[in-house]
Amino acid sequence: MFPTRIEIIPSDGIVEKVQAAVPLSTALTVTCLPHHGIARTMEASIKLSLLGYNVIPHLSARGLEHRAQLSGILRDCGAAGIAEVFAIGGDGAQAAGPYRSSLPLLADIAEYSGGSITAGIAGYPEGHPSVSGLDLLDALLAKQHLATHVVTQMCFSAPKVLDYAALLRREGVDLPVWAGVAGAVPRTKLLALATQIGVGTSLKFLSNKGTTLARKLLGVDKYSPEGLVSELMAHPDGVSGIHLYSFNRLDMPTWERGDLPDPAASEAASA
Repeated sequence: MFPTRIEIIPSDGIVEKVQAAVPLSTALTVTCLPHHGIARTMEASIKLSLLGYNVIPHLSARGLEHRAQLSGILRDCGAAGIAEVFAIGGDGAQAAGPYRSSLPLLADIAEYSGGSITAGIAGYPEGHPSVSGLDLLDALLAKQHLATHVVTQMCFSAPKVLDYAALLRREGVDLPVWAGVAGAVPRTKLLALATQIGVGTSLKFLSNKGTTLARKLLGVDKYSPEGLVSELMAHPDGVSGIHLYSFNRLDMPTWERGDLPDPAASEAASA
């Protein structure tokens, strides 16, 4: 088994769906979509935490309207037994309140919680459409003392993730890196939902490059992450775990059952 967290979307009925399909031992992260807002993220997170799950809600800096809102969220987290959040900058040109990036949000999380609530931050192995690579690296260096780990944006290439983790180490970012991986979902759903949760750039990049990987990914009815995860698991010094973008398909991953293809065999089959 490899440490795995499953990201869910707080859609209607998700709490009951999780209860029916996901063991309590599985860590869950709850994303924060612009059209859902933070309130929906927190509602699902608190319900799941009170049921006994280890839950990590996403907090969007640009989506927070004021500092008192953050303070209330952190109090609710503490009361529900939530000890970790995931801090992101969020989408949109205009911030709803005082936070325009995740750095001041992280500082206030540490201050308001007295250090009792930790935070993960985002990393971008394939870059960001509106931020330069150097600025992304500078931001990670500035934030790492306030964070416990980096979760990468969804990526479909093990070498890119591993090279990214190695780059962070060389540049002085010492946080553990969790690899963001798409779950086993129908190709049409992957394409439809990717942009909604902020990972459309990776898919567009693949499509435009016309690579063998892109053809394999976008030319099948259902994408499966087993080969990618198998490659990543072969380098535990590079990544600390898998952050699985489930798109609310909650079948337990094969690697959680100890049932994965051999990395060498996967590579030979794709040659």
